[in-house]
Amino acid sequence: MQNIITYLTLFFTVLVMQAQTETTTVNADAAPTKYQQGMQKAFQLWQDDKSWEAANVFERIATAEPDNWLPPYYVAQINVINSFTEKDGTKLKAQLDKAQNFINDATAISKDNPDLLVLQAQLYTAWIVFDGQQYGMTYSAKASELYNKALALAPNNPRMILSKAEWDMGGAKYFGQSVEPYCKDIQRAIDLFATFKPAGEFYPTYGEERAKQVQAESCK
Repeated sequence: MQNIITYLTLFFTVLVMQAQTETTTVNADAAPTKYQQGMQKAFQLWQDDKSWEAANVFERIATAEPDNWLPPYYVAQINVINSFTEKDGTKLKAQLDKAQNFINDATAISKDNPDLLVLQAQLYTAWIVFDGQQYGMTYSAKASELYNKALALAPNNPRMILSKAEWDMGGAKYFGQSVEPYCKDIQRAIDLFATFKPAGEFYPTYGEERAKQVQAESCK
């Protein structure tokens, strides 16, 4: 279960860091558009631990911006993150079904998007956390495939390098193997984060502090 614990930690790191980072992305010298105002409002709610309210705002933006993959991505991400602490099977299924629908919507807009592939893998991980005996074997293989594909699509994206390395480290710990072979990937991610710039406004930016945390805890 160590790989699951690792991912649970990652998700809550994402929750805080994403909101904190994205609230600073709008150019202060220009009057914000309605889209920018809405996204800023959603990220502020998220930062204030009002994730479901944030998800509702993202969902309204997704309706108003049907050609933009980011709002449905964040709706899905919030539903996935919150699923990690949901113990009621009916509620969990509703959240993950909703997340899957929004991932599908985002993917229809932005195909072969590595961030969406990682989020899909994280959705599978949420199912594994809920019932590893039922979902572990099937969804672990699917998640591994998605991380490999995401990294192949964006080999110099530090977030993809980090995500794949953490998944591999979790598996190594689960089987009692050394994580040392993956520490070079964590270091590479840290190095790349120093100069990495997101492709556009409100694009995902999380990961640098998480990479440093993993290095401090697992690569001594």
